Amino acid sequence: MAKFYFYYSSMNAGKSTALLQSSYNYRERGMNTLVLAPDFDDRFGVGKVTSRIGLETNATTFAADEDLFRLISKRDFESPLHCVLVDEAQFLTKEQVHQLGEVTDELNIPVLAYGLRTDFQGEPFPGSKYLLAWADNLKELRAICFCGGKATMVIRLDQDGNAITQGSQVEIGGNDRYVSMCRKHFKENYYRETLVPQHQLPLDVVDDPD
Repeated sequence: MAKFYFYYSSMNAGKSTALLQSSYNYRERGMNTLVLAPDFDDRFGVGKVTSRIGLETNATTFAADEDLFRLISKRDFESPLHCVLVDEAQFLTKEQVHQLGEVTDELNIPVLAYGLRTDFQGEPFPGSKYLLAWADNLKELRAICFCGGKATMVIRLDQDGNAITQGSQVEIGGNDRYVSMCRKHFKENYYRETLVPQHQLPLDVVDDPD
């Protein structure tokens, strides 16, 4: 029986590399795969999944209102699919996550989704939230903070290298705009740019009432 997988991490953990390797493994054995990617991710050209180590493959793009069950069913009818792989899966809608679940349950095709868990404000992406809730298997891919600890969060940077705390949840960018950090260093950088309640400041910063 096919299963629905969600591989999640912060940035620079090798999600796209893992996707490309999985697709290659199927194809090496004569099996047919379908790689999907959001239509607005144009960092390396629309319709491409590219890893930081230089590997790439063509991908079928989808829009936010695309019915993925219908898209995949049509492709499966034309040429039977053995696996569907989704890049940048955090950008899926709730409905699309449900549709991918239907692909697994009704078409018996494994679905491997790869994406971020949280955005630059530490909030879950809608797609990731429902993938975490509905996928059969959850697998974390490890990324490293500059301190050497496990990076679980992502900071968005301005042109001066300072943390950005406001803005659209979706903004395409690479290492020039985003840095993966552990929770401790995420908080240090993120809350430095926001108003921190007085009781959370170090004692030597709080005004002496006397």
